[in-house]
Amino acid sequence: MTRPGPKEIKAMADVAGVPVSTEVANRIANSIGPAFEGFAAVAGTLPFDLEPASFLRVQTVKAAP
Repeated sequence: MTRPGPKEIKAMADVAGVPVSTEVANRIANSIGPAFEGFAAVAGTLPFDLEPASFLRVQTVKAAP
């Protein structure tokens, strides 16, 4: 995933039902930018075999005797 800019942040916030101003979208984009840059080296290489919904399912399944 590429680093989202203010335009993408604003669109995602609007879709989520939490509209933000252009100024706020710009601040959000600037604050999360370093995280995207930090993970750029491993982007697309991390295993996504367990997503958050699966975690709860795995925790609630009883082990076989």
